[in-house]
Amino acid sequence: MLVFNTNTDLIGYLKSNSTTLTSIGFVPTMGALHQGHLSLMQKSLSENEITVVSIFVNPTQFNNPEDLAKYPRTLEDDIHKITILDPNIIVFAPTIDNIYNGNTKSDLFDFDDLENQMEGKFRPGHFNGVGTIVKRLFEIVNPTVAYFGEKDFQQLQIIKKLVAKYNLKVTIKGCPILREPNNLAMSSRNALLSFQEKQEAAILYKTLITTKVKFEKESALEITKWVQKSFEKNPNFKLDYFQIADEKTLVPCTRKSKAKKYRAFIAVYVNNIRLIDTIPLN
Repeated sequence: MLVFNTNTDLIGYLKSNSTTLTSIGFVPTMGALHQGHLSLMQKSLSENEITVVSIFVNPTQFNNPEDLAKYPRTLEDDIHKITILDPNIIVFAPTIDNIYNGNTKSDLFDFDDLENQMEGKFRPGHFNGVGTIVKRLFEIVNPTVAYFGEKDFQQLQIIKKLVAKYNLKVTIKGCPILREPNNLAMSSRNALLSFQEKQEAAILYKTLITTKVKFEKESALEITKWVQKSFEKNPNFKLDYFQIADEKTLVPCTRKSKAKKYRAFIAVYVNNIRLIDTIPLN
C-alpha cells in the first residue's frame, strides 16, 4: 500500500508510473470511510489502470467550526479498509499546509447560481471551499475519471460545472447512494450517531419516499408544508431545509413541468449531527 503525504511525492510517482494513455481513476474523500466510499473505489478499480484515493478533511468547506471539530478522523482505519479492498490503491493523505501552502482560505467561484441553492444558502462559503479543494486535487492527481456519490447531489452538479467552466480534462461520474439496512444514506457522520439516533434517522428516507408518492398529485409547496409540519412534531430532529428542485438547475420547483426532472432534497440535524439525503421524483 502506497501512502503519499505531499503533492510533490505523489506527482513524481504518477509521472514515473504512467503515460498519457494510462487511465487514472480518482476518489476524493474526507476519510471515515464506509461502504459507499469503497463502492466508488471498486468502480474506479474496474475502469482504470491506476486508482488514487485522497483522504483530507478540508477546513474551507466547513462554515461551522464545531462541525469541523467533530468530523471523524480515522486515517489508520481508513488505510486498513483500503488495503483489504485492494493494496494497489494509492492513498494521498496530505496536510493542510501541503494543500494550502500556509494560506488556508477559499478561492471564489461562480457556478451559475448552483452554489446559492440549498447547501449554499444554509452553509455560506461552503461551495467555494469545495471548488477550491476539488480543483486543487485535480491539478495534483490529474485523473482521467473522478467518482462522486449522488448523496451530495448538489456538490456533484457543482463539480461538473467546475470541470466545464475551467475546461478540466477529467470525466465526472456520479454513483448511486448506498444505504444502511434501515435505508439511512451511508455517511461518515453516521458514526457520530448513537444506535437509537441512527434507527430514528430512517425518517429522512421515509419522508423522501412519501414525497415521491405525493408528488404525483400534490404541488411542491403543499409537500414542503407537510414536511415542515411533520418535523415540527418531532423534537429529536431539527429540519434545516427541505426542497423540491429542478435536477439540472437546482432551482426550487414552483410549478411542475413534464419536460423537467425533479429531485427532493432534505437536510436534518440529529443531536447537532447534520444529515442529508436526496431521491429523484420523476
